[in-house]
Amino acid sequence: MRIVIADDAVLLRAGLERLLTEAGHEVLAAVGDATALLSAVTEHHPDLAVIDVRMPPTFTDEGVRAATLIRRQDPDVALLVLSQYVEERYASELIADSPRSLGYVLKDRVADVEDFLGVVDEVGAGGTWLDPEVVQQIFIRSRRRRVLEALTPREREVLSLMAQGRSNQAIADTLFVSAGSVEKHISSLLTKLDLPPVDGENRRVMAVLRYLESEDR
Repeated sequence: MRIVIADDAVLLRAGLERLLTEAGHEVLAAVGDATALLSAVTEHHPDLAVIDVRMPPTFTDEGVRAATLIRRQDPDVALLVLSQYVEERYASELIADSPRSLGYVLKDRVADVEDFLGVVDEVGAGGTWLDPEVVQQIFIRSRRRRVLEALTPREREVLSLMAQGRSNQAIADTLFVSAGSVEKHISSLLTKLDLPPVDGENRRVMAVLRYLESEDR
């Protein structure tokens, strides 16, 4: 395959280039940032782009944003995204565009050369390969979102205000209801979120965390 590599870590980039070359692939370019990646893809039209999620200048999501742009501008280019940590939100965004010719791999997997080269071949041939840890996190997040969808509009309002740090009385004042009504909504939503009373665990905090996770898209 004709491959372009994008990773800001010089040693990893060089290691990937050597590994792929020795496996019989042609590395057309090995670059360190998203801008150079987009230029290389435009120039070479590779079969596969191996892309780090986080690259300069902010080291947040430059790589995955570049991957999304490549998918839209040149859908024939297969994408193999590398990540240091489980970041299921990025994987979900890429899958939403199209799961074809897509791989999302934790960098630790690269150490298993045979498995990594197998993923390269599979993705390059049009397949989909997601790191098992990423798949697990996607399912967890999806399940939590479905649970939150079971809340009534009023319960979601109450939970949203809880996430803002409002007290029960402050929530009641905001919604123009009684404090007792707020307490009933909170009790109901805690039950729906499967947060029964447990010693040493703050149910209110856990409910807010689940709400924030669902909003982090």
